[in-house]
Amino acid sequence: MTILRVIIAADPPPRLDKALARDVPEEASLSRTRLARLIAEGAVSRAGTALTNPKLKVEEGDEIDISVPEAQDYDVVAQDIPLDIVHEDEDLIVINKPAGMVVHPAPGSPDGTLVNALLHHFGGDLSGIGGEKRPGIVHRIDKDTSGLLVVAKSDRAHHGLAAQFEKHSARRSYRALCYGVPSLGDPRLMGSKGISNSGNGEIVITSGLARHKTERQKQAVYFDGQGRHAITRARVLERFGAPEALALVECRLETGRTHQIRVHMAHAGHALIGDPVYGGRRKVSQKAISGEAYAAVTGFKRQALHAAELGFVHPGTGEEMLFEADLPEDMAQLLAALRAE
Repeated sequence: MTILRVIIAADPPPRLDKALARDVPEEASLSRTRLARLIAEGAVSRAGTALTNPKLKVEEGDEIDISVPEAQDYDVVAQDIPLDIVHEDEDLIVINKPAGMVVHPAPGSPDGTLVNALLHHFGGDLSGIGGEKRPGIVHRIDKDTSGLLVVAKSDRAHHGLAAQFEKHSARRSYRALCYGVPSLGDPRLMGSKGISNSGNGEIVITSGLARHKTERQKQAVYFDGQGRHAITRARVLERFGAPEALALVECRLETGRTHQIRVHMAHAGHALIGDPVYGGRRKVSQKAISGEAYAAVTGFKRQALHAAELGFVHPGTGEEMLFEADLPEDMAQLLAALRAE
C-alpha cells in the first residue's frame, strides 16, 4: 500500500474527483476512472476522514491522502503464444494480430487470446492497469480481422492512449477487398442515406451504429438518433474484373465502433469479400473474373479486412508514431490472383 498526498492547488474545480484528476502528479499514473474507484472504496481521505462523495467541495491547500494498493495479479492465465511484435518500449507494445485470434478473453473464448499471449510475454513487467497487472486494451480488432493494435503497459500509457482514441485523433487505416467498385459517380451509392462526397476522392459514410433489433450478434446502421456516431472514409485503390466487379479499398476510421467498416461497407452496397455476417448473398459472377481468381474469391472464408496503418502520439515521449503492416498471406494471395486478371 502506498499513501499519496495531494495538495489541492489554486482555483480548484468544485468537485473532489475533478480536483484530484487535475492535481494528482502525472507520475502517479492514476486515471480518472481509477480515482473514482478509489473514492468509492474509501481510499481517499482528508485529516483521517474518508471522502466517499466525489462531488464533495474542496479548497485550495487541502491535503488529500490517497491509499493506493499494490497492483493485483490479473485472473487470466498466461499462455506461450507467438506474437508478431512491431514495436515495444516501457510504456506500450504494438502487435500485428493474426486473423483468427480474439483480443480479450470472453465467454466462448476463455483462452488462446491476445491478452493470454501478452501476459506470458510481459511476465512481471507490468506496472498495473486500474489496480491489476494486466495489459491495457485501448481498442480492439475483430477476431477474423488482421492487423495493428496498440496495448498499454501502464496506467499512464493507458490513460494517454485512451484519450487519443476517444478524441479520434489516432490514425487507423485499413485495407479491404469488397464486392463492386464504390464510385462517386454512382447515383445509387451517392443517393443512399448517410453517404456523401468528401471532395478529395473519398466516400464518407456517416450513421449511428447499434445492435441489430432482431439479430443480436450484428450491428446495424441507424439515422434516427439511435446508436453511437460513426464515420468511415473509403477510397478505391484498385479495380478488378470486367465489368468492375471487385475493388481494393482503403478505409479510414474517424470513429472506432464495433464492426464499423464491415457494417458501413455493407450499407453502401459493397460488402467485404468473405464476410460471413454482413456479406449477405453477395457474389461475384464467373463471367467477371477468371476461374483462378473466382476460386480465390469464393474460397476466402473470412472478411477481407486488415488494419494496415496505426498512428498516435506516444503517451510518454510525445513523439508522433506511425506503424504499417503488410497484408497477411491469405489476403496477399487473394490480391495476387485478382491482379493476375
